[in-house]
Amino acid sequence: MEASGANPAPAINGNGTDMASGKVTDKVVLVTGASSGIGKATAATFLKNGAKVILTGRREDRLQEVAASAGGEALCVPCDVSDAAQVDDLFGAIKDRFGRLDVCFNNAGNNVPPAPIDEISVDDWLKVLNVNLHGAFLIARGAFGMMRHQDPRGGRIINNGSISAHVPRPGSVPYTTTKHAITGLTRTLSLDGRAFDIACGQIDIGNAASEMTANFSQGLPQANGTKMPEPVMDVQNVADAVLNMSSLPLSANVQFMTIMASSMPYIGRG
Repeated sequence: MEASGANPAPAINGNGTDMASGKVTDKVVLVTGASSGIGKATAATFLKNGAKVILTGRREDRLQEVAASAGGEALCVPCDVSDAAQVDDLFGAIKDRFGRLDVCFNNAGNNVPPAPIDEISVDDWLKVLNVNLHGAFLIARGAFGMMRHQDPRGGRIINNGSISAHVPRPGSVPYTTTKHAITGLTRTLSLDGRAFDIACGQIDIGNAASEMTANFSQGLPQANGTKMPEPVMDVQNVADAVLNMSSLPLSANVQFMTIMASSMPYIGRG
């Protein structure tokens, strides 16, 4: 379950430039959905910057590949974030290995093909809800509890929202509903965390290149009923943004950040 090695120096991001050198060194960081896409890039970036990273996702072999390629001190724990017992075991493993948690990137998510609401099965609705919202709740609950009771107490939770936390795509009821709910989770955690030195922020991402955006160049449904290709950005830009949010002292917080491909149809959508 583990991959370890010496921390690289100097600390760099995926583009080879100084980012948060020293500011996340030796921090204990949990990244969910770490086996692919945004989670994979973010976990690797934290490892390259000297953090101690817990990578979690459904497939341990993929987690191990990410940890081995990035180097640094990693703990790979397979976990279905929608399963409360598995999430409890995850936080037990973090406590046993590191004794604390400084940053949680609450990133795991999934989606189903677009359709009008009357064509969306209850199973598909629950498939998205159970990971994107119930799973995010379970991870935030575990992180909050650990940060509240550790010594010194406190930490930072960063929820992965979406452009869809602001405006929907056609046929996206399950995904858009969960991402609007994540904003409510973020705001409430930010408020409730004040008494325990826990900061909570949200990063809303638009069109980061990953497995989930592989078909964007083929055309996506637009609000006016047409289909058009959409630009994507390098996923490393998202990883660097999460790193910078995490490098702040707990006296400062990025409450909401939107990062997106510059020319994607978001500003002016509809």
